[in-house]
Amino acid sequence: MAKKKKKKAKKKAKKKGGKKKAFGGYTICFAGKKDTVESVFGKAPIGPSIMTKKIWAYVKKKRITKI
Repeated sequence: MAKKKKKKAKKKAKKKGGKKKAFGGYTICFAGKKDTVESVFGKAPIGPSIMTKKIWAYVKKKRITKI
């Protein structure tokens, strides 16, 4: 008969001060903008890296503020 191995219980790390802040990234407010997704990205399918470049070009062109 095979012996069953006991699994070690993992200790959970205690968080100090509540929620942990997100690492990196931006929060951009597009409130009040009337542009459509197609006007920003175009109608053809694009990859994520090109999508990111187009978003930042749009933000810089429209001078959208980050929160």
